[in-house]
Amino acid sequence: MTLLDTHIGFVEALRSAGLAVSLAEGLDAISALEKVRWDDRETVRAAYAATLVKRQPQRVTFDAVFDIYYPRLVGDGVRADDTTDEEAEGDSAPAGGPRDTGADLERFREALADALAAGDQQALQDLAAEAVGRFGAMPGRGPGLSSWSAYTSLQRVSPSELLDRLVQGLLAEGLDGERAQRTAGRRIGDFTRLVEGDARRRIAEEKGPRHVADVTVRPTIDRLDFTAARRSDLEEMRREIYPLARRLAARLTKEQHARRRGPLDVRRTVRASVATGGVPLTTHHRPRRPHRTDLVVLCDVSGSVASFAQFTLMLVFALREAFGGVRAFTFVDDVVEVTDAFRPGADVVDVMDSLAASISHAALFGRTSYGRALTRFAEAHPDAIGPRSSLLVLGDARSNYSDLALPVLADLAGRARHAWWLNPEHPRHWGTGDSAADRYGEVVPMVECRNLAQLGEFVHEIV
Repeated sequence: MTLLDTHIGFVEALRSAGLAVSLAEGLDAISALEKVRWDDRETVRAAYAATLVKRQPQRVTFDAVFDIYYPRLVGDGVRADDTTDEEAEGDSAPAGGPRDTGADLERFREALADALAAGDQQALQDLAAEAVGRFGAMPGRGPGLSSWSAYTSLQRVSPSELLDRLVQGLLAEGLDGERAQRTAGRRIGDFTRLVEGDARRRIAEEKGPRHVADVTVRPTIDRLDFTAARRSDLEEMRREIYPLARRLAARLTKEQHARRRGPLDVRRTVRASVATGGVPLTTHHRPRRPHRTDLVVLCDVSGSVASFAQFTLMLVFALREAFGGVRAFTFVDDVVEVTDAFRPGADVVDVMDSLAASISHAALFGRTSYGRALTRFAEAHPDAIGPRSSLLVLGDARSNYSDLALPVLADLAGRARHAWWLNPEHPRHWGTGDSAADRYGEVVPMVECRNLAQLGEFVHEIV
């Protein structure tokens, strides 16, 4: 593979992972690389990042893809110069054999403890490569399975078992207890990521970098599925909501300015052109009659879809000036209005706590029932939806095989100006198991919305 092939593959992998990299930016990267020295890998990384990365949250994904296409090592990596013949024989034994659990493993753990205590990044990188080479090999696996495993390496080495020892060493250096715990946890976490990175590097040599980038690299935070997000991902998504709202607001303002003129007024245009015989023709336009819709949001807050509903509500209320008014209701099998939680200037943490508390009030029997919730909404809030309102339902449409109340939903959608249903599941799961997405989709348009990027695009379209 040539350098040009590697560059093209790297840029395409970044696009697949969610980074918007244009052709011009790819050419800018090549121009930047012409100005730097290629013997320093970190300089090459910095040149690529300066030309291709637009926002800080994208940097984690960028670094993971860069390490796959421009690896630090090739092959088995670094081995200690003082390796004995006995250790070398042990290295040649199959991973998981008795030699791996003997003196060589203990010597490795001692070296790892020393490197963690010193915070020696170079030594940790070398030990990570050695850990995968010694303990992560998975020979004889079936077709389609990789021959290297970061999980197996970490299970054998067990760096977390060194935490107490590392904390004691940091305390002896004068750090207080809380800082020592944080420092020790961060160093062990860094070593874990180095092991995972080296396993990806070896698999990329075996199966090709594109395969590894597609399978193992987590997408950028705006492309990460709501239902697959971890706790740390959810916190990062919350921080991303308001920058996303600002970008959407700026985009909407720009588009509105570009469409200030109303539709062509043919009658006025023809009459004005009579005096000149139509040459030149001066067009006249009808005045625009801006219409802002009242939005009513009905959210399923049960299980994994609760996070999806909360992010959608936060984005909608961050853009509430684009609507005539916004009312929000949450449900499991009963309905609770939460509009007041999104008062202007409300703290994000307070809003999330308020919504979490509303879940207990939105459940009568503790099991999701869309039919019961829709019926309760129609009975308790008959004035919520009218001809100036748009209805937005949020949920995965999994109703535990209960009554769906399709006529009730049809009546609500019929009274609204517009109606949509956002579903955080992939369309291939719609209609499977207890999912009624296919049946509800016959009444209200069902829209896939699995991440912040899709959510932003949808909110832009309805505004």
